[in-house]
Amino acid sequence: MLTTAAVLLTAIVFGGMVLYSFGFAAFLFKTLPAEDAGSILRKAFPVFYVWCIAVALIAAVPLWFVDPLSAWLTITVALTTMPLRQLLMPAINSASDNKNRRRFNLLHGLSVLAALAQMAVLGYVLARIAT
Repeated sequence: MLTTAAVLLTAIVFGGMVLYSFGFAAFLFKTLPAEDAGSILRKAFPVFYVWCIAVALIAAVPLWFVDPLSAWLTITVALTTMPLRQLLMPAINSASDNKNRRRFNLLHGLSVLAALAQMAVLGYVLARIAT
């Protein structure tokens, strides 16, 4: 039962991150003018980050009993999401507001790399616990 809960909760975090990053954000930019898509994402990202933190921490509970390393890795995903939300996201928004494309591209690229790393960690956790 704990293994099932651990797999499902971890899969929810992983799937949510993949869907948001590659589905929702891309969909907005394909269907709306860039300014409107950006405005929606500015409102959605803080909520998304809180959701990722919360669900990752919840997933860590059953993971702790199934595979402590996976629990620590999932907690690490939650903890690394906090500075992304509190520091990197406002810096990206500031660069965008100031029309500083170079800084925006650098910071946005960093956020993409961080998200990919987090997804890789969660994928690794899923592979560890699903076997």
